Amino acid sequence: MKYIIVGLGNFGSSLGEKLTALGHEVIGIDNSMTKVDLYKEKLSHTIRIDAMDEITVSGLPLRDTDVVVIAIGENQGANIMATALFKNLQAKRLISRAINPLHQRVLEAIGVDEIVHPEEETAERWAKKLCMTNVVDSFELSEDFSIVEVKVPEELVGKRIGEIEFRNKFNLLVLTTIKRTEVKALLGKKRQEDTVQGVAGPNVLLEEGDIVVIFGAKRDLRRFTNE
Repeated sequence: MKYIIVGLGNFGSSLGEKLTALGHEVIGIDNSMTKVDLYKEKLSHTIRIDAMDEITVSGLPLRDTDVVVIAIGENQGANIMATALFKNLQAKRLISRAINPLHQRVLEAIGVDEIVHPEEETAERWAKKLCMTNVVDSFELSEDFSIVEVKVPEELVGKRIGEIEFRNKFNLLVLTTIKRTEVKALLGKKRQEDTVQGVAGPNVLLEEGDIVVIFGAKRDLRRFTNE
């Protein structure tokens, strides 16, 4: 996959390095030449760009980019303006960093796809979310095992957990399911609200929009999510 990371501070650079190490193409951009030079050997590409300059940003390969992450943290104004610009340029999937609740509400009003809070979430956790198809969140238990939240793939909608044979086919254990519903938020926007459904049994029916919480070895989780 191809990523653009805007802002090569601690979070942006760490995320870029982990994604690059996983074999993905990462373009890291920053307005500091020092940071661009510092990470040019660690990321696929680094470019010195003012992320608030529409003409310059429009020259980036956005059509070929799967995910844009606005990782600017020290300047909320720059973060918001860059986010709005990439949104206007129709980035396929736009993720932006929020510093506080007010900042998050502004980003929600702009209409970003996801919001990241680096003070609470690690770059490693986000790298995993971005690399595994349909992964909503993850929790690392050890070097080899994780718990992940995965959106129910289209081909599994309408099936019961027992039919899918997670244990036999994928060597995975389904812990629970989560129902995701939309509720009205500020500024007329909608936000998603999650409700945990309890311990998952074989007769639980998977519906569109559901999330399954799965435990297993990382290699098995990658195989399941990428299939």
